[in-house]
Amino acid sequence: MKKYILYAIPLLAGCLAACSDWDDHFVNAGNSVAGSNTTLWEQIKANPDLSDFSQVLEETKIFRKHKKTSVSYAQLLDGGQSFTVVAPVNGTFNKDSLLNLVQTAQGDSVVETSFIFNHLSRSLTSVSDEENRMLLLNKKYAKFSDGMIEGIAMAASNQRAKNGILHVASRPLPYERNLYQMLSDHEELGSIGLALRNYEEDYFNADASVSSGIVEGVPVYVDSVIIERNIMLNAIGYLNSEDSLYWVVAPTKDAWTQAWDEASKYFVYDAQVTKRDSLQHYWTTRALMDDAVFNTTLNPWSQDSLVSVQYVRGSQRPGKPVYHVFHKPFDEGGIMYGAEEIQCSNGVIYKTPTWPYTPEQTFFRELWVESEGIYNITEENLCIYNSRYLAVDSISEGGYLQILPEKNTSNWELTYRINNTLSAHYDVCAVVLPRTVTHPDETFKPCKFRAYVNYVDEEGKEQTFNCNGTQFKTDPARVDTVVLAEALYLPACNYGQTDIKVSVKLQCSILPRETSQYSREMYLDAIFLRPRRDVLNEE
Repeated sequence: MKKYILYAIPLLAGCLAACSDWDDHFVNAGNSVAGSNTTLWEQIKANPDLSDFSQVLEETKIFRKHKKTSVSYAQLLDGGQSFTVVAPVNGTFNKDSLLNLVQTAQGDSVVETSFIFNHLSRSLTSVSDEENRMLLLNKKYAKFSDGMIEGIAMAASNQRAKNGILHVASRPLPYERNLYQMLSDHEELGSIGLALRNYEEDYFNADASVSSGIVEGVPVYVDSVIIERNIMLNAIGYLNSEDSLYWVVAPTKDAWTQAWDEASKYFVYDAQVTKRDSLQHYWTTRALMDDAVFNTTLNPWSQDSLVSVQYVRGSQRPGKPVYHVFHKPFDEGGIMYGAEEIQCSNGVIYKTPTWPYTPEQTFFRELWVESEGIYNITEENLCIYNSRYLAVDSISEGGYLQILPEKNTSNWELTYRINNTLSAHYDVCAVVLPRTVTHPDETFKPCKFRAYVNYVDEEGKEQTFNCNGTQFKTDPARVDTVVLAEALYLPACNYGQTDIKVSVKLQCSILPRETSQYSREMYLDAIFLRPRRDVLNEE
Protein backbone atom coordinates (compact mmCIF):
# COMPACT_ATOMS: atom_id res chain seq x y z
CA MET A 1 0.00 0.00 0.00
CA LYS A 2 1.09 3.49 -0.77
CA LYS A 3 0.33 6.08 1.89
CA TYR A 4 0.01 9.76 1.21
CA ILE A 5 -1.29 12.66 3.25
CA LEU A 6 -3.96 15.21 2.36
CA TYR A 7 -4.43 18.40 4.33
CA ALA A 8 -7.76 20.09 4.77
CA ILE A 9 -9.21 23.47 5.59
CA PRO A 10 -12.25 23.00 7.88
CA LEU A 11 -15.39 22.23 5.86
CA LEU A 12 -13.21 21.80 2.74
CA ALA A 13 -11.33 18.62 3.63
CA GLY A 14 -9.01 17.43 0.91
CA CYS A 15 -8.62 20.81 -0.85
CA LEU A 16 -5.12 22.11 -1.41
CA ALA A 17 -5.61 25.86 -1.63
CA ALA A 18 -2.06 27.02 -1.06
CA CYS A 19 1.41 25.59 -0.78
CA SER A 20 1.57 26.49 2.91
CA ASP A 21 -1.25 24.03 3.57
CA TRP A 22 0.78 21.31 1.88
CA ASP A 23 3.86 22.24 3.92
CA ASP A 24 2.21 22.07 7.35
CA HIS A 25 2.73 18.37 7.92
CA PHE A 26 6.39 18.12 6.89
CA VAL A 27 7.88 21.43 8.01
CA ASN A 28 10.16 21.25 11.05
CA ALA A 29 10.13 17.46 10.84
CA GLY A 30 13.78 17.24 11.85
CA ASN A 31 15.08 17.17 8.27
CA SER A 32 16.08 20.81 7.90
CA VAL A 33 19.52 21.58 6.48
CA ALA A 34 21.80 24.23 7.90
CA GLY A 35 24.31 26.23 5.90
CA SER A 36 22.27 28.14 3.34
CA ASN A 37 19.68 30.87 3.31
CA THR A 38 18.26 29.97 -0.11
CA THR A 39 15.62 27.37 -0.89
CA LEU A 40 16.02 24.50 -3.31
CA TRP A 41 13.83 26.33 -5.81
CA GLU A 42 15.91 29.51 -5.58
CA GLN A 43 19.08 27.52 -6.27
CA ILE A 44 17.54 25.69 -9.23
CA LYS A 45 16.11 28.90 -10.68
CA ALA A 46 19.47 30.68 -10.36
CA ASN A 47 21.38 27.95 -12.23
CA PRO A 48 21.30 28.61 -16.03
CA ASP A 49 22.07 24.95 -16.72
CA LEU A 50 18.78 23.97 -15.03
CA SER A 51 16.38 26.29 -16.87
CA ASP A 52 14.65 23.36 -18.62
CA PHE A 53 14.17 21.54 -15.34
CA SER A 54 12.93 24.68 -13.58
CA GLN A 55 10.35 25.29 -16.31
CA VAL A 56 8.98 21.77 -15.91
CA LEU A 57 8.77 22.29 -12.14
CA GLU A 58 6.84 25.53 -12.67
CA GLU A 59 4.35 23.97 -15.07
CA THR A 60 3.78 20.63 -13.31
CA LYS A 61 1.07 20.78 -10.67
CA ILE A 62 0.75 18.60 -7.59
CA PHE A 63 -1.72 15.84 -8.36
CA ARG A 64 -3.67 14.76 -5.30
CA LYS A 65 -6.82 12.78 -4.68
CA HIS A 66 -6.89 12.05 -8.43
CA LYS A 67 -7.14 15.77 -9.20
CA LYS A 68 -4.71 18.36 -10.51
CA THR A 69 -4.22 21.09 -7.92
CA SER A 70 -3.15 24.73 -8.40
CA VAL A 71 0.17 24.25 -6.60
CA SER A 72 3.31 23.69 -8.69
CA TYR A 73 6.44 21.78 -7.77
CA ALA A 74 8.34 25.05 -7.96
CA GLN A 75 6.17 26.34 -5.10
CA LEU A 76 6.66 23.08 -3.19
CA LEU A 77 10.47 23.33 -3.41
CA ASP A 78 10.25 26.96 -2.28
CA GLY A 79 8.36 26.02 0.88
CA GLY A 80 9.11 24.53 4.26
CA GLN A 81 9.45 20.85 3.36
CA SER A 82 12.86 19.19 3.06
CA PHE A 83 13.95 17.26 -0.05
CA THR A 84 16.90 15.88 -1.90
CA VAL A 85 16.65 16.95 -5.56
CA VAL A 86 18.55 15.42 -8.46
CA ALA A 87 18.25 17.99 -11.27
CA PRO A 88 19.24 16.99 -14.84
CA VAL A 89 20.97 19.66 -16.92
CA ASN A 90 19.53 21.28 -20.05
CA GLY A 91 19.34 19.35 -23.28
CA THR A 92 19.33 15.89 -21.69
CA PHE A 93 15.56 15.32 -21.74
CA ASN A 94 12.63 16.31 -23.93
CA LYS A 95 11.36 19.40 -22.15
CA ASP A 96 8.76 20.23 -24.80
CA SER A 97 7.20 16.77 -24.57
CA LEU A 98 6.85 17.08 -20.80
CA LEU A 99 5.40 20.58 -21.01
CA ASN A 100 2.90 19.37 -23.56
CA LEU A 101 1.82 16.50 -21.29
CA VAL A 102 1.18 18.68 -18.23
CA GLN A 103 -1.53 20.60 -20.09
CA THR A 104 -3.98 17.79 -19.22
CA ALA A 105 -4.71 16.28 -15.82
CA GLN A 106 -3.81 12.77 -16.96
CA GLY A 107 -0.57 13.93 -18.56
CA ASP A 108 0.30 15.99 -15.48
CA SER A 109 -0.03 12.87 -13.35
CA VAL A 110 2.27 10.95 -15.73
CA VAL A 111 4.94 13.66 -15.62
CA GLU A 112 4.65 13.85 -11.84
CA THR A 113 5.16 10.10 -11.36
CA SER A 114 7.68 9.27 -14.06
CA PHE A 115 9.78 12.44 -14.09
CA ILE A 116 9.32 14.75 -11.08
CA PHE A 117 8.96 11.98 -8.50
CA ASN A 118 11.91 10.20 -10.12
CA HIS A 119 14.20 13.10 -9.14
CA LEU A 120 12.88 13.98 -5.67
CA SER A 121 13.30 12.29 -2.30
CA ARG A 122 12.25 13.14 1.23
CA SER A 123 15.43 11.64 2.65
CA LEU A 124 18.44 13.96 2.80
CA THR A 125 21.17 12.00 1.03
CA SER A 126 24.65 13.18 0.08
CA VAL A 127 26.73 11.81 -2.78
CA SER A 128 29.98 10.12 -1.77
CA ASP A 129 32.20 7.24 -2.81
CA GLU A 130 30.37 4.94 -0.39
CA GLU A 131 27.43 2.85 -1.57
CA ASN A 132 24.04 4.08 -0.47
CA ARG A 133 20.51 4.26 -1.80
CA MET A 134 17.72 6.79 -1.66
CA LEU A 135 13.95 6.25 -1.73
CA LEU A 136 12.44 8.48 -4.39
CA LEU A 137 8.91 9.92 -4.23
CA ASN A 138 7.67 7.34 -6.73
CA LYS A 139 8.75 4.60 -4.28
CA LYS A 140 11.68 3.54 -6.45
CA TYR A 141 15.25 3.42 -5.16
CA ALA A 142 18.23 5.32 -6.58
CA LYS A 143 21.65 3.77 -5.89
CA PHE A 144 24.62 5.94 -4.91
CA SER A 145 28.24 4.85 -5.43
CA ASP A 146 31.58 6.26 -6.58
CA GLY A 147 30.22 9.81 -6.55
CA MET A 148 27.47 8.87 -9.01
CA ILE A 149 23.72 8.17 -8.81
CA GLU A 150 22.49 5.17 -10.80
CA GLY A 151 25.82 5.27 -12.62
CA ILE A 152 25.25 8.87 -13.76
CA ALA A 153 28.00 11.42 -13.20
CA MET A 154 27.18 14.56 -11.25
CA ALA A 155 27.97 17.98 -12.69
CA ALA A 156 27.70 19.27 -9.12
CA SER A 157 26.69 17.56 -5.93
CA ASN A 158 25.85 18.15 -2.27
CA GLN A 159 24.73 21.75 -2.76
CA ARG A 160 22.99 22.69 0.46
CA ALA A 161 19.78 24.68 0.63
CA LYS A 162 17.87 25.68 3.71
CA ASN A 163 15.27 23.03 2.88
CA GLY A 164 17.39 20.23 1.43
CA ILE A 165 20.23 19.08 -0.80
CA LEU A 166 20.63 19.66 -4.54
CA HIS A 167 22.59 17.39 -6.91
CA VAL A 168 23.05 18.48 -10.53
CA ALA A 169 23.12 15.41 -12.80
CA SER A 170 24.66 15.12 -16.26
CA ARG A 171 21.43 13.47 -17.45
CA PRO A 172 18.08 12.32 -16.00
CA LEU A 173 17.89 9.34 -13.69
CA PRO A 174 16.58 6.26 -15.51
CA TYR A 175 12.93 5.48 -14.96
CA GLU A 176 12.12 1.78 -14.98
CA ARG A 177 8.50 0.75 -14.72
CA ASN A 178 7.52 -1.80 -12.12
CA LEU A 179 5.42 -4.83 -13.03
CA TYR A 180 2.14 -3.12 -12.32
CA GLN A 181 3.04 -0.06 -14.37
CA MET A 182 4.34 -2.15 -17.26
CA LEU A 183 1.17 -4.25 -17.37
CA SER A 184 -0.81 -1.02 -17.49
CA ASP A 185 1.35 0.90 -19.97
CA HIS A 186 2.58 -1.77 -22.38
CA GLU A 187 0.52 -1.65 -25.56
CA GLU A 188 0.23 -5.42 -25.91
CA LEU A 189 -0.44 -6.10 -22.21
CA GLY A 190 -2.83 -3.26 -21.44
CA SER A 191 -5.87 -5.51 -21.09
CA ILE A 192 -4.35 -7.14 -18.02
CA GLY A 193 -3.40 -3.78 -16.56
CA LEU A 194 -6.92 -2.48 -17.10
CA ALA A 195 -8.38 -5.52 -15.33
CA LEU A 196 -6.04 -4.99 -12.35
CA ARG A 197 -6.48 -1.22 -12.12
CA ASN A 198 -10.23 -1.75 -11.88
CA TYR A 199 -9.62 -2.62 -8.21
CA GLU A 200 -7.75 0.52 -7.19
CA GLU A 201 -9.47 2.39 -4.39
CA ASP A 202 -8.81 5.10 -1.82
CA TYR A 203 -9.42 4.19 1.80
CA PHE A 204 -9.81 6.90 4.41
CA ASN A 205 -8.10 5.85 7.64
CA ALA A 206 -10.03 7.72 10.33
CA ASP A 207 -7.96 6.20 13.16
CA ALA A 208 -4.71 7.61 11.75
CA SER A 209 -6.21 10.99 10.82
CA VAL A 210 -6.26 14.09 13.04
CA SER A 211 -9.75 15.37 13.77
CA SER A 212 -10.62 18.99 14.51
CA GLY A 213 -14.06 18.10 15.82
CA ILE A 214 -17.54 17.90 14.41
CA VAL A 215 -19.23 20.69 12.48
CA GLU A 216 -22.98 20.38 11.90
CA GLY A 217 -22.79 16.68 12.66
CA VAL A 218 -19.97 16.04 10.16
CA PRO A 219 -16.44 15.07 11.34
CA VAL A 220 -13.79 17.50 10.08
CA TYR A 221 -10.16 16.44 9.75
CA VAL A 222 -7.15 18.74 9.58
CA ASP A 223 -4.80 15.88 8.73
CA SER A 224 -6.52 13.20 6.67
CA VAL A 225 -4.71 9.92 6.00
CA ILE A 226 -5.76 8.29 2.75
CA ILE A 227 -4.47 4.85 1.85
CA GLU A 228 -4.33 3.97 -1.82
CA ARG A 229 -4.84 0.24 -2.17
CA ASN A 230 -5.72 -2.45 -4.68
CA ILE A 231 -7.60 -5.47 -3.37
CA MET A 232 -6.59 -7.55 -6.38
CA LEU A 233 -2.88 -7.00 -5.73
CA ASN A 234 -3.41 -7.83 -2.07
CA ALA A 235 -4.55 -11.26 -3.25
CA ILE A 236 -2.21 -12.08 -6.13
CA GLY A 237 1.01 -10.28 -5.14
CA TYR A 238 2.31 -6.74 -4.61
CA LEU A 239 3.25 -6.04 -8.21
CA ASN A 240 3.48 -2.31 -7.50
CA SER A 241 5.97 -2.69 -4.64
CA GLU A 242 9.55 -1.79 -5.41
CA ASP A 243 10.74 -3.93 -2.50
CA SER A 244 9.30 -7.10 -4.03
CA LEU A 245 10.59 -9.34 -6.80
CA TYR A 246 8.13 -11.32 -8.91
CA TRP A 247 7.78 -13.12 -12.21
CA VAL A 248 4.49 -12.69 -14.05
CA VAL A 249 3.14 -14.71 -16.97
CA ALA A 250 1.25 -12.24 -19.16
CA PRO A 251 -0.42 -13.01 -22.50
CA THR A 252 -0.99 -10.45 -25.21
CA LYS A 253 -4.37 -8.73 -25.58
CA ASP A 254 -6.12 -11.28 -27.80
CA ALA A 255 -4.89 -14.22 -25.73
CA TRP A 256 -5.94 -12.55 -22.48
CA THR A 257 -9.39 -11.71 -23.85
CA GLN A 258 -9.90 -15.27 -25.06
CA ALA A 259 -8.80 -16.76 -21.73
CA TRP A 260 -10.90 -14.26 -19.73
CA ASP A 261 -14.03 -14.91 -21.79
CA GLU A 262 -13.64 -18.66 -21.31
CA ALA A 263 -13.03 -18.38 -17.57
CA SER A 264 -15.94 -15.99 -17.04
CA LYS A 265 -18.40 -18.74 -18.06
CA TYR A 266 -17.45 -20.62 -14.89
CA PHE A 267 -18.32 -17.68 -12.62
CA VAL A 268 -21.96 -17.01 -13.49
CA TYR A 269 -23.76 -16.31 -10.19
CA ASP A 270 -27.49 -16.76 -9.75
CA ALA A 271 -29.84 -13.80 -9.98
CA GLN A 272 -30.37 -13.69 -6.20
CA VAL A 273 -26.70 -12.89 -5.50
CA THR A 274 -25.98 -9.22 -4.78
CA LYS A 275 -23.56 -7.61 -7.26
CA ARG A 276 -23.35 -10.82 -9.25
CA ASP A 277 -21.67 -9.10 -12.24
CA SER A 278 -18.98 -7.57 -10.04
CA LEU A 279 -18.32 -10.94 -8.41
CA GLN A 280 -18.06 -12.57 -11.81
CA HIS A 281 -15.51 -9.99 -12.94
CA TYR A 282 -13.45 -10.22 -9.75
CA TRP A 283 -13.28 -14.01 -9.54
CA THR A 284 -12.66 -14.41 -13.27
CA THR A 285 -9.65 -12.10 -13.03
CA ARG A 286 -8.48 -13.90 -9.89
CA ALA A 287 -8.94 -17.26 -11.65
CA LEU A 288 -6.41 -16.22 -14.27
CA MET A 289 -3.97 -14.22 -12.17
CA ASP A 290 -3.76 -16.44 -9.07
CA ASP A 291 -1.31 -18.79 -10.75
CA ALA A 292 0.33 -16.29 -13.09
CA VAL A 293 2.40 -14.59 -10.35
CA PHE A 294 5.53 -16.11 -8.80
CA ASN A 295 7.59 -14.78 -5.91
CA THR A 296 11.22 -15.37 -6.88
CA THR A 297 12.32 -15.89 -3.27
CA LEU A 298 10.06 -18.96 -3.10
CA ASN A 299 11.43 -20.51 -6.28
CA PRO A 300 15.10 -21.46 -5.92
CA TRP A 301 14.65 -24.34 -8.39
CA SER A 302 12.87 -22.35 -11.08
CA GLN A 303 14.26 -24.36 -14.00
CA ASP A 304 12.77 -27.54 -12.57
CA SER A 305 9.48 -26.26 -11.17
CA LEU A 306 7.71 -23.10 -10.10
CA VAL A 307 5.19 -22.58 -7.33
CA SER A 308 2.83 -19.64 -7.64
CA VAL A 309 2.10 -17.14 -4.87
CA GLN A 310 -1.09 -19.08 -4.14
CA TYR A 311 0.86 -22.25 -3.28
CA VAL A 312 1.72 -20.99 0.19
CA ARG A 313 -1.90 -19.96 0.83
CA GLY A 314 -3.50 -23.33 0.14
CA SER A 315 -2.81 -26.78 1.52
CA GLN A 316 -1.42 -29.47 -0.73
CA ARG A 317 -3.29 -32.62 0.23
CA PRO A 318 -1.64 -36.06 -0.05
CA GLY A 319 -3.26 -38.19 -2.71
CA LYS A 320 -5.15 -35.23 -4.21
CA PRO A 321 -4.38 -33.21 -7.35
CA VAL A 322 -1.52 -30.78 -6.80
CA TYR A 323 -2.29 -27.18 -7.69
CA HIS A 324 -0.15 -24.03 -8.01
CA VAL A 325 2.90 -26.08 -9.11
CA PHE A 326 4.24 -25.97 -12.68
CA HIS A 327 7.02 -28.31 -13.77
CA LYS A 328 9.72 -27.54 -16.35
CA PRO A 329 8.31 -24.06 -17.00
CA PHE A 330 10.95 -23.10 -19.60
CA ASP A 331 10.90 -26.38 -21.53
CA GLU A 332 8.67 -27.00 -24.51
CA GLY A 333 5.10 -27.23 -23.26
CA GLY A 334 5.95 -25.26 -20.10
CA ILE A 335 4.11 -22.11 -19.09
CA MET A 336 7.06 -19.83 -19.97
CA TYR A 337 8.32 -21.64 -23.07
CA GLY A 338 9.08 -19.19 -25.86
CA ALA A 339 8.02 -16.18 -23.77
CA GLU A 340 9.55 -12.75 -24.28
CA GLU A 341 11.25 -11.40 -21.15
CA ILE A 342 10.39 -7.82 -20.19
CA GLN A 343 12.58 -6.51 -17.39
CA CYS A 344 10.90 -4.31 -14.77
CA SER A 345 12.16 -2.59 -11.64
CA ASN A 346 10.72 -5.32 -9.39
CA GLY A 347 10.78 -8.42 -11.55
CA VAL A 348 10.23 -9.89 -14.99
CA ILE A 349 7.16 -10.18 -17.20
CA TYR A 350 7.06 -13.25 -19.44
CA LYS A 351 4.97 -12.12 -22.39
CA THR A 352 3.31 -15.07 -24.12
CA PRO A 353 1.33 -15.15 -27.39
CA THR A 354 -1.19 -17.60 -25.87
CA TRP A 355 -2.60 -18.35 -22.42
CA PRO A 356 -0.39 -21.28 -21.34
CA TYR A 357 -2.72 -22.77 -18.70
CA THR A 358 -5.76 -25.02 -18.79
CA PRO A 359 -8.69 -24.43 -16.41
CA GLU A 360 -7.95 -27.75 -14.72
CA GLN A 361 -4.43 -26.56 -13.87
CA THR A 362 -5.68 -23.43 -12.16
CA PHE A 363 -9.27 -22.67 -11.11
CA PHE A 364 -11.39 -25.67 -12.27
CA ARG A 365 -10.42 -28.04 -9.48
CA GLU A 366 -11.64 -31.11 -7.70
CA LEU A 367 -13.74 -30.18 -4.69
CA TRP A 368 -13.25 -32.54 -1.75
CA VAL A 369 -15.34 -32.73 1.38
CA GLU A 370 -13.84 -34.97 4.04
CA SER A 371 -16.68 -36.84 5.71
CA GLU A 372 -15.10 -36.70 9.17
CA GLY A 373 -15.40 -32.91 9.04
CA ILE A 374 -18.84 -32.91 10.64
CA TYR A 375 -19.05 -29.10 10.41
CA ASN A 376 -19.90 -29.72 6.73
CA ILE A 377 -23.03 -31.68 7.66
CA THR A 378 -26.09 -29.49 7.12
CA GLU A 379 -28.88 -32.03 7.80
CA GLU A 380 -29.17 -35.39 9.50
CA ASN A 381 -32.04 -37.74 10.18
CA LEU A 382 -32.37 -41.08 11.97
CA CYS A 383 -28.64 -41.57 12.21
CA ILE A 384 -25.75 -41.72 14.64
CA TYR A 385 -22.32 -40.83 13.32
CA ASN A 386 -18.77 -40.74 14.64
CA SER A 387 -15.56 -39.34 13.21
CA ARG A 388 -12.89 -42.04 13.08
CA TYR A 389 -9.20 -41.81 12.25
CA LEU A 390 -6.88 -44.46 10.90
CA ALA A 391 -3.46 -43.80 9.38
CA VAL A 392 -3.54 -45.98 6.25
CA ASP A 393 -2.92 -44.98 2.63
CA SER A 394 -6.36 -46.06 1.45
CA ILE A 395 -8.14 -43.51 3.69
CA SER A 396 -8.25 -39.90 2.49
CA GLU A 397 -6.68 -37.54 5.03
CA GLY A 398 -6.59 -40.43 7.51
CA GLY A 399 -10.21 -40.01 8.59
CA TYR A 400 -13.72 -41.23 7.82
CA LEU A 401 -17.27 -41.11 9.18
CA GLN A 402 -18.91 -44.14 10.71
CA ILE A 403 -22.65 -43.87 10.02
CA LEU A 404 -25.07 -45.98 12.03
CA PRO A 405 -28.90 -46.14 11.99
CA GLU A 406 -30.67 -44.63 14.98
CA LYS A 407 -32.62 -47.91 15.19
CA ASN A 408 -31.91 -51.20 13.52
CA THR A 409 -34.54 -50.53 10.86
CA SER A 410 -33.94 -46.79 10.44
CA ASN A 411 -33.04 -45.53 6.98
CA TRP A 412 -30.77 -42.64 7.86
CA GLU A 413 -30.19 -39.46 5.88
CA LEU A 414 -27.08 -37.28 5.88
CA THR A 415 -26.46 -34.08 3.86
CA TYR A 416 -23.09 -32.45 3.20
CA ARG A 417 -22.57 -28.94 1.86
CA ILE A 418 -20.21 -28.46 -1.09
CA ASN A 419 -18.26 -25.19 -1.09
CA ASN A 420 -16.90 -23.15 -3.99
CA THR A 421 -18.68 -24.79 -6.88
CA LEU A 422 -18.46 -23.17 -10.31
CA SER A 423 -21.05 -22.98 -13.06
CA ALA A 424 -19.76 -26.12 -14.73
CA HIS A 425 -20.13 -29.86 -15.22
CA TYR A 426 -18.97 -32.22 -12.48
CA ASP A 427 -18.96 -35.90 -11.72
CA VAL A 428 -20.38 -36.19 -8.20
CA CYS A 429 -18.66 -39.01 -6.33
CA ALA A 430 -18.66 -40.64 -2.91
CA VAL A 431 -15.76 -42.67 -1.53
CA VAL A 432 -17.00 -45.52 0.68
CA LEU A 433 -14.62 -47.68 2.72
CA PRO A 434 -15.09 -51.37 3.39
CA ARG A 435 -15.66 -52.09 7.03
CA THR A 436 -12.76 -54.52 6.79
CA VAL A 437 -10.40 -51.55 7.33
CA THR A 438 -11.15 -51.96 11.05
CA HIS A 439 -12.16 -55.66 11.05
CA PRO A 440 -9.99 -57.33 8.39
CA ASP A 441 -10.96 -60.89 9.33
CA GLU A 442 -14.71 -60.43 9.10
CA THR A 443 -17.19 -60.50 6.25
CA PHE A 444 -19.73 -57.73 5.85
CA LYS A 445 -22.85 -57.03 3.84
CA PRO A 446 -23.04 -54.10 1.41
CA CYS A 447 -24.99 -50.95 2.14
CA LYS A 448 -27.69 -49.73 -0.23
CA PHE A 449 -28.47 -46.03 -0.58
CA ARG A 450 -29.82 -43.25 -2.77
CA ALA A 451 -28.22 -39.89 -3.48
CA TYR A 452 -29.53 -36.42 -4.30
CA VAL A 453 -27.74 -33.22 -5.34
CA ASN A 454 -29.33 -29.97 -4.25
CA TYR A 455 -28.39 -26.77 -6.14
CA VAL A 456 -29.91 -23.58 -7.56
CA ASP A 457 -30.47 -22.56 -11.16
CA GLU A 458 -29.46 -19.23 -12.69
CA GLU A 459 -32.60 -17.61 -11.30
CA GLY A 460 -31.71 -18.76 -7.81
CA LYS A 461 -34.51 -21.35 -7.63
CA GLU A 462 -33.76 -24.51 -5.66
CA GLN A 463 -33.41 -27.69 -7.67
CA THR A 464 -32.81 -31.33 -6.70
CA PHE A 465 -31.23 -33.94 -8.92
CA ASN A 466 -32.14 -37.54 -8.10
CA CYS A 467 -28.85 -39.23 -8.90
CA ASN A 468 -29.55 -41.65 -11.72
CA GLY A 469 -33.03 -42.27 -10.29
CA THR A 470 -31.67 -45.50 -8.88
CA GLN A 471 -29.97 -47.03 -5.87
CA PHE A 472 -26.32 -47.63 -5.18
CA LYS A 473 -24.70 -50.61 -3.52
CA THR A 474 -21.33 -50.40 -1.84
CA ASP A 475 -18.59 -52.96 -2.32
CA PRO A 476 -17.98 -54.53 1.11
CA ALA A 477 -14.54 -55.80 0.10
CA ARG A 478 -12.72 -52.75 -1.28
CA VAL A 479 -12.48 -48.97 -1.27
CA ASP A 480 -15.33 -47.99 -3.57
CA THR A 481 -15.56 -44.70 -5.48
CA VAL A 482 -19.24 -44.47 -6.37
CA VAL A 483 -20.13 -42.06 -9.18
CA LEU A 484 -23.43 -40.64 -7.96
CA ALA A 485 -23.98 -38.32 -10.93
CA GLU A 486 -22.02 -38.18 -14.16
CA ALA A 487 -21.32 -34.82 -15.78
CA LEU A 488 -24.01 -33.04 -13.77
CA TYR A 489 -24.31 -29.38 -14.80
CA LEU A 490 -24.48 -26.81 -12.01
CA PRO A 491 -25.75 -23.66 -13.75
CA ALA A 492 -24.96 -21.16 -10.98
CA CYS A 493 -21.54 -20.45 -9.46
CA ASN A 494 -21.32 -20.50 -5.67
CA TYR A 495 -17.61 -19.66 -5.42
CA GLY A 496 -16.50 -17.62 -2.41
CA GLN A 497 -20.02 -17.47 -0.95
CA THR A 498 -21.01 -17.96 2.68
CA ASP A 499 -24.55 -18.90 1.68
CA ILE A 500 -23.79 -22.42 0.42
CA LYS A 501 -26.35 -23.54 -2.14
CA VAL A 502 -24.96 -26.90 -3.24
CA SER A 503 -25.22 -30.05 -1.14
CA VAL A 504 -25.23 -33.82 -1.52
CA LYS A 505 -27.67 -35.98 0.44
CA LEU A 506 -27.11 -39.67 1.03
CA GLN A 507 -30.15 -41.70 2.07
CA CYS A 508 -30.03 -45.31 3.19
CA SER A 509 -32.70 -47.20 1.22
CA ILE A 510 -33.02 -50.69 2.65
CA LEU A 511 -36.49 -52.19 2.92
CA PRO A 512 -37.36 -54.15 6.10
CA ARG A 513 -37.45 -57.38 4.09
CA GLU A 514 -33.93 -56.67 2.80
CA THR A 515 -32.32 -56.38 6.23
CA SER A 516 -30.78 -59.82 5.90
CA GLN A 517 -29.11 -58.88 2.59
CA TYR A 518 -27.80 -55.39 3.41
CA SER A 519 -26.26 -53.43 6.26
CA ARG A 520 -27.34 -49.94 7.30
CA GLU A 521 -23.88 -49.14 8.61
CA MET A 522 -21.51 -47.24 6.30
CA TYR A 523 -17.94 -46.00 6.45
CA LEU A 524 -17.99 -42.79 4.39
CA ASP A 525 -14.53 -41.50 3.47
CA ALA A 526 -15.30 -38.42 1.36
CA ILE A 527 -17.56 -36.77 -1.16
CA PHE A 528 -15.93 -35.01 -4.08
CA LEU A 529 -16.79 -33.25 -7.33
CA ARG A 530 -14.61 -34.03 -10.33
CA PRO A 531 -14.36 -31.42 -13.13
CA ARG A 532 -15.72 -32.40 -16.55
CA ARG A 533 -14.69 -29.74 -19.04
CA ASP A 534 -14.94 -32.21 -21.92
CA VAL A 535 -18.73 -32.10 -21.64
CA LEU A 536 -18.73 -28.30 -21.56
CA ASN A 537 -16.64 -28.21 -24.73
CA GLU A 538 -19.12 -30.44 -26.54
CA GLU A 539 -21.98 -28.00 -25.99
